[in-house]
Amino acid sequence: MPNNSSLDGGKSFSRPINDRVIFVQVLVAVLLSINFVLIATFFMKETFYTNMRYILFANALFSDCINLIITDLLLIFIYFSVPLQTWSCLIFFIVSSLYNYVTPLTLTAMVLERYVAICMPMRHAELCTTRSTFHLILTIHCISAVPCVVVISIFSASSTLAFYTSRRICSVEMFILHKWQGHLRSAISQFYFLMMCIIIVFSYVKIMKVAKAASGENKKSTWKGIRTVILHSFQLTLCLIQLWCPFIEAAVLQIDYMLFINVRYLNYITFILAPRCLSPLIYGLRDDLFFQAVRYYALCGLYKKQQSC
Repeated sequence: MPNNSSLDGGKSFSRPINDRVIFVQVLVAVLLSINFVLIATFFMKETFYTNMRYILFANALFSDCINLIITDLLLIFIYFSVPLQTWSCLIFFIVSSLYNYVTPLTLTAMVLERYVAICMPMRHAELCTTRSTFHLILTIHCISAVPCVVVISIFSASSTLAFYTSRRICSVEMFILHKWQGHLRSAISQFYFLMMCIIIVFSYVKIMKVAKAASGENKKSTWKGIRTVILHSFQLTLCLIQLWCPFIEAAVLQIDYMLFINVRYLNYITFILAPRCLSPLIYGLRDDLFFQAVRYYALCGLYKKQQSC
């Protein structure tokens, strides 16, 4: 079948550049530009890079940038059916798989940080130090690496040396050599999905209880925290659904290769690009302190000079 030879035999066919490809490239370029501005702003003020909330935000932005670049390259390679040597596909897979989990785990940590800030305000400064934040980020990366290590370990034990030098269309499916590997990968993703959902629901319920009991300024601050948690939850939901996309795409691939490409494109827009649009919204626009800093540095200080005139 043509679809199998395209993926397994390294054969390629040319496709014209259409509006969808141009749209994705423009959107990715815009998102990367915004994220680079936000990351640069983060390093401009000590207030940001000594605060757990903003450090985790920067980590999410960094993860988003890497994910956008890698997934966009893979999307282009698949769309134009560009075959690569398996060892290079392996590098793409490792990075992509790692940061597929880093972003949702970081968002989960940000929800927990809001829970501590609202429900345990007296211990927030003690628990959310800069040192503990970097330990948390390291832990996030270690946990994110587990699914990738499992898949690569089984793949390395089952594949031959010649397989690494063969040319193929890059896809995660090429590293799943046995059916039970797919089931194991699915089980790990579902476990991560369940754990993150439990943490979000737990945090939301606890914050809601505090919000109902709060009054005055505390109530206003608490409800703002709830809105932030809701946005994080929506963003995280899209990221978690992304973990299911490979299994949907693998099933579609068995039906038709062109349908597989179209489904992957739709998933890319909905579950990879859309959640990355929310990060600048949640902190770049809704957070007053960060928004003022972004506006100041983006306008090279002109806004502040105009205000003082």
